[in-house]
Amino acid sequence: MQYNTLGKSDLRVSRICLGTMTYGEQNTEQEGHQQLDFAVDQGVNFIDTAELYAIPPKAETYGATESVIGSWLTKRGRRDDIVLASKIAGPGPDWVAHIRGGQTRFDAKTIQQALDASLKRLQTDYLDLYQLHWPERETNYFGQLGYEADPNEADLTPIHETLKALEQQVNAGKIRYIGLSNETPWGIMQFLNAAKSYNLPSIVSVQNPYSLLNRSYEVGCAEISHRENIGLLAYSPLGFGVLTGKYLNNAEPAGARITRWPHYKRYSNEQAVAATTAYVELAQQQQLDPAQMALAFVNTRPFLAANIIGATSLAQLKTNIASIELELSDEVLSGIADIHQRYANPAP
Repeated sequence: MQYNTLGKSDLRVSRICLGTMTYGEQNTEQEGHQQLDFAVDQGVNFIDTAELYAIPPKAETYGATESVIGSWLTKRGRRDDIVLASKIAGPGPDWVAHIRGGQTRFDAKTIQQALDASLKRLQTDYLDLYQLHWPERETNYFGQLGYEADPNEADLTPIHETLKALEQQVNAGKIRYIGLSNETPWGIMQFLNAAKSYNLPSIVSVQNPYSLLNRSYEVGCAEISHRENIGLLAYSPLGFGVLTGKYLNNAEPAGARITRWPHYKRYSNEQAVAATTAYVELAQQQQLDPAQMALAFVNTRPFLAANIIGATSLAQLKTNIASIELELSDEVLSGIADIHQRYANPAP
C-alpha cells in the first residue's frame, strides 16, 4: 500500500480509501465487517462514511452505514489503527427531507447535533476528518450543469461562522481536521481565505468526483490542490461501476446499483457510454482489467490524496485495492489521453 500525508494535516492516509455507503443497504453488517477486515489487512487505513448513508438515502437507512462501522470498531478495537472520516449532510429537496427536515444549516447548533449523532453511531469519541457533504448554498454539484444564480437565495451561514463552529468541535476534541465535499473552485477559496482572515482552522481536503468520465476537477480545483496543499479525495472513480464495463450493451447485472436504482444515470448518458466503450476496449487490448485500469489512472494524479473505492463483494474489493500495484505504461496513458480528447468529461 502507498500512503500520503493528507493536505496540511499530520494524518498519514492510504492512497486507497475504503468507501462504505453500501453498508446497511446493498451490504449487510456482516458483509461490511468482512470488507473492513480485508481492507485493513491489505494496508488500507482510511475509512470514509457520512451520516447520509446508506445509499440511496432514505429515512429507513439513515445513519445505517455509520452504525455498521461503529459495531466493527467496537468488536475489533482498532480505532487507533484507522483514519476515520464522516460528513454532515447539507440542505436539499425531498431526498434529504428525513434529515433535519431537509433544512440543514452549517451553523454551530446543527454541526454539534449532527456530529454528536455520528459519533454515537460510530461508537467513537472523535473523527479524524469531518466534511461538509455539499454546499449550503445553491451551486453546481452532483452533475448539475449550467450555473444559474438563485434570486431568492435565503440567508446563508457565513463561512467564517461555519469554520468557527467547526473550531469549537476541534477544541472539544471531537474533530481533528476538516474538509469539504462537492465544492467548486470559488467555494474552496472562500473557505481558505476565511480561515486565514479569521485565524480559524483551514480545510485539508476536498472530496469531489474524479474518474476517466469526469476529470472536471483538473479545470480549476487541481491548481488549488497544488498551490494550497489541499488533497483530493476522489469519489466515484469507477463512475457508479460504469467503467467496469458491466453495463455495456444494456446489460443489467443482478444486484448492481444501476440495475436496482435505474435513476442513477449520472455516468450513463450517450457520450459516457461511448467513452466507456473506448476505455474498456483499450484495457482489453492491453490485457488489463477495465476497473483496475480506471482506478490506476486516478492513482497516478499528483493532486490525489486518496482514491475512494467501494464494492459490494470481496472479489470486487480485492480487485479494486490491488489497483494500487498497477503501473500504467506510456502506451496506456497515451491511449487514455486520446480517448479523453474525443470524450472530454462526458459525465461531470
